[in-house]
Amino acid sequence: MARLSGSRQDYLKALYALAPQGEVVPTSRLAAHLSVSAPSVTNMLRRLAEEKLVLHKPRGGARLTARGRREAILMVRRHRILETFLVRVLGLDWAEVHADAEVLEHHISDRVLEAIDRVAGRPDFDPHGHPIPDPRGRMQRRTLLPLASLERGARAVVREIRDADGPRMARWRSAGLVPGASVRMREVQRLDDVFELEVAGERFVTGSEGLDGVLVERRGGAGHGR
Repeated sequence: MARLSGSRQDYLKALYALAPQGEVVPTSRLAAHLSVSAPSVTNMLRRLAEEKLVLHKPRGGARLTARGRREAILMVRRHRILETFLVRVLGLDWAEVHADAEVLEHHISDRVLEAIDRVAGRPDFDPHGHPIPDPRGRMQRRTLLPLASLERGARAVVREIRDADGPRMARWRSAGLVPGASVRMREVQRLDDVFELEVAGERFVTGSEGLDGVLVERRGGAGHGR
């Protein structure tokens, strides 16, 4: 089977990111996510539907087919392995590698990806805590919740952070909000949108927007296998 073009790969990965459980994604939402016009999205979805990669209804959105989902997950694997390599092996800033991986993921062969995975130590998670699918597309699953949803006194462990906002990631890192960090919600004032946390023994105060994108696992919660 011929390798998909970079633009097709981007569309499939975007559909997976917006609807990992296979829900229908409205055209307008996909257009906003990819920063392209709605007519451009419609045209590409029509082509992807012809190639049996998505199911698409005009003005009704689209969702991945089984084949499209497999292709999307393999792109997620590429991206996360590359991010890990860039941080672990090349020593690049974890807050800045997302864009680099977005470029590289379209231009390396499967053979080179295998070598990169080996050199990086065959990681299970990328630098931002996201699980890396295995070569068959299987991925570790965990029950995670937004950090801002914790009640007063609750304890949790940071597991994932959203990786598309460099300045925000840099602030999280300076505060210690990194994958593996233990946190305790010291105080919650939802009406005033003020959250006071204890992170690695240090006090951190922010609003809900400052926590948006940080996912945690309650202390004592068990992960699920592949």
